[in-house]
Amino acid sequence: MPPPTVTKRLTLAAAAGAFTAACSPLTLFATLSPKDAAARVSRGEAYGDHPRQTLDVYAPRGIAGLAPIAVFFYGGSWDSGRRQDYNWVGHALASRGFVTVVADYRLYPEVRYPLFLEDGARAVRWAADNARRFGGDPERLVLAGHSAGAYNAVMLGLDGRYLAAAGVDPRHVRALAGLSGPYDFLPLKGDITNRVFGQTSDLPATQPLAYVGPASPPAFLATGDADNMVWPKNTIALAQRFRAAGVEVEERHYPGVDHVRMVLALSRPLRGRAPVLDEMTGFLRRHAV
Repeated sequence: MPPPTVTKRLTLAAAAGAFTAACSPLTLFATLSPKDAAARVSRGEAYGDHPRQTLDVYAPRGIAGLAPIAVFFYGGSWDSGRRQDYNWVGHALASRGFVTVVADYRLYPEVRYPLFLEDGARAVRWAADNARRFGGDPERLVLAGHSAGAYNAVMLGLDGRYLAAAGVDPRHVRALAGLSGPYDFLPLKGDITNRVFGQTSDLPATQPLAYVGPASPPAFLATGDADNMVWPKNTIALAQRFRAAGVEVEERHYPGVDHVRMVLALSRPLRGRAPVLDEMTGFLRRHAV
């Protein structure tokens, strides 16, 4: 029989192996990755009746007065994703001075466009209604997201009808941040966009470019030049629309960064690869005053 110390190591190794086998790489990363100095102050808050209409809240430490609120939407092709797997994003944004909400939303095949946007608007309404519980200012909102979540954040910020229907004044959205988002994907070509948007009679109305105007909130739009999942042309096209409308936009292209590494650059272990977090939160802070 091996000595106790060896037995303990074997047991821990077996447990770690079983845990790894049972979890996705992102779940494992969210579990083991070191986090920024911020606090998750509430978990599993319901903003609706559906099990996926839930969110987590993260708050900065040691900030006097009310902080701006960031609502973050993760990606996953509108058919996958869990807020728990993005806890490191919540910690990262909160460490930069934002009361941060990371929200789940309903997914395909249960819903298609535009129902996940309606969920997002309801999550923003919850954030505004509960802001002061966590030290946040309900009139200083910023919306951010990655990939499909960037589409959600940008659409909510540009097409104010969703927020207004949920009871949120769209003027309270001070700025947007989209990381590697699809904003210009007509005609529909891939399986993902066809299944999520293909039932829509007015396809041009699904495109964020259609809603940019002089009253749009300023935007931070970033992509990686190695992204072959959501082509950088989406970011280029949307940034051009902002400039044509006379609205401030900060467009960033990070060399050597692919689709996944764009969002992972927000995490403590990987943010040295690209200054995404510093540049994005710097832009958002300047406008959330």
